[in-house]
Parts: sequence; C-alpha cells; structure tokens
Amino acid sequence: MIPQLDDSELLDAYSRAVIHAVDVVGPAVVKIDSDRGNGSGVVFTPDGLILTNCHVVDRAKRLTVMLPDGRTMSADIVGRDADTDLAVVRADTSSGPALPAAALGDSRAVRVGQVAIAIGNPYGFQHSVTAGVVSALGRSLRGQSGRLMDDIIQTDASLNPGNSGGPLVTTSGAVIGINTATIAQAQGLCFAIAINTARFVALRLLRDGRVRRSYIGVGGQTVPIPRAVARANQLAVSSGVFVVSVEKDSPAAKAGLRDGDVVLALDGQAVTGIDDLHRLLTADRIGSSAPLSILRSAERRQLTIVPAERPPRT
Repeated sequence: MIPQLDDSELLDAYSRAVIHAVDVVGPAVVKIDSDRGNGSGVVFTPDGLILTNCHVVDRAKRLTVMLPDGRTMSADIVGRDADTDLAVVRADTSSGPALPAAALGDSRAVRVGQVAIAIGNPYGFQHSVTAGVVSALGRSLRGQSGRLMDDIIQTDASLNPGNSGGPLVTTSGAVIGINTATIAQAQGLCFAIAINTARFVALRLLRDGRVRRSYIGVGGQTVPIPRAVARANQLAVSSGVFVVSVEKDSPAAKAGLRDGDVVLALDGQAVTGIDDLHRLLTADRIGSSAPLSILRSAERRQLTIVPAERPPRT
C-alpha cells in the first residue's frame, strides 16, 4: 500500500520542493533595467548570456543587470526576435567571476498539472517567487509583432509586470519556459514561451543576430470561401488568405500574384489563414521555388513562387 501522508506532511514536501527549485535557479535570475523600463532574465551560460523577452529590451539604448547577490553590470543585446518575444543579452563579466547559470530543461517532458514556479522582479520587487501548476500546453498567443506564437505554456503561477523574461521552472530546478504575458483582468491566466522554442531561437540569435524567416510580400486577411466555390473547385479548405496588397518587386509580384487573389496552399500544404502562411514561411524556404495554389475570379490556379529572406525588423 502507498503510505498516506497527512496534510502537514504534504505541505512540507511541497514547500521543500519549491525551496529547492529557488535555491537551484534563483541565483541565475537577474533584474534587467533599461532606459525604457525593467524586467527579468535568466543566465544560461557562466560567461553571461541571458534569456529574456524581446519587449523587455526592445529599443533600449542602455542595459544593466543586477544579480540577487547585489552585483550590477552593464549588458548588450546579442539579438532579439519580436515574433517569439525572445531576446539574448550578454552581461559584461570581464571584471568579475563567472555567473551562476540555470539549466535549461525539455519542455516536451512537461505535463499538465505538474508544479511550476516563476521567479522574477514584478513591479521592481527583486527576486519574487510564485508557484502554481502547469494549466495547459501547446497554447497559441499573439505576440506584440502581431504574429501568432505557438507552443506556449499556460500556468496559474502569478505573473505581474516585471516578471517578463524570468524563468518558469520545475521543482528539480530545470527551466521549462520564459515568462512572457498575462491576460488583463483575468485571474490565473499566465503564459510562458516553451524552453525548447527559446533554446532554438537563442542559438539562431547567437549565430546570426536574428532569426531568419522567408516572406512573399503580401498584405492579406483570412476570409471564408463560399461553399459553392469550394465545391466547384473541389477544395478541401473552407478559408484562405485574401490578398489585399502585393509589394512591388516582391516574390509575390514576381510570381504573378494579384490583389484579390485568395491563397489556398503553399507547396501542397493548406493555407487556411494568415497564421498558417506565417508558419510555412520558414528559413528553409528562402530561395526555393514552390507551387502556390490560389483562387482567382472563383477559379483555382497554380503559380510558382520563390520566397525570399524577410528583411530584419527595425
């Protein structure tokens, strides 16, 4: 039989688990101050590389980071990606010892219901800790760039302004997410970018200073496709991307795409809306031709398009 613990023993075990996580990760959680505000970050290499949110450091001219032990140092932005609201910052460790670094976990191993602990600096109160559970996995959340962020962890560990960029961790002290957002006027709806996404983005930012993505150069909106049109063209989709505008000399213009066309598929993969198109326009499509299925004047047509590298956001 499994031994039954009384309430006090269970609470003590829970407390010990949270304390352990804070002891392990807490020294690596920093407060980030800029000329535009403040937030949180987590050191992930001893030489001073820090993961945080893009919106914490966006357009900042000066950055300083403060460790829980009181050490303060200047920092520079290595790279930022508004589409995932992630950034990598490097603290200047040249005049001091190596920094404590947190271990990045595997967000694929996270389970709904497991304990989740958030560490950060809400409203400037340094090194605050909240705890809850993982409420849901695989959420989608629209970022400040307007693009949909996928693979978001939902938690009820309380977050407030200033927590942004801080880590969401397990009881073992592994970082499973980077806290990014709450929903105003909602209780217990807080979100973190899965650490596997953050790791991928961080590697690209370290290598290239940005995350490369492709683009085709259209302005569009998601629209339903009338049933009669879908039946007449034997379409398996009920919506697509209505082309509102085509940029001059863009891949779309060179492919012959026109205002009023409806994009249905790219390279054989359905495009039921703007978010589908964004997901499909990855770095590996840069310079590679692909069939583009469209509706024009209620008739299905196929073009060939060569996505180009999207210019960096300024």
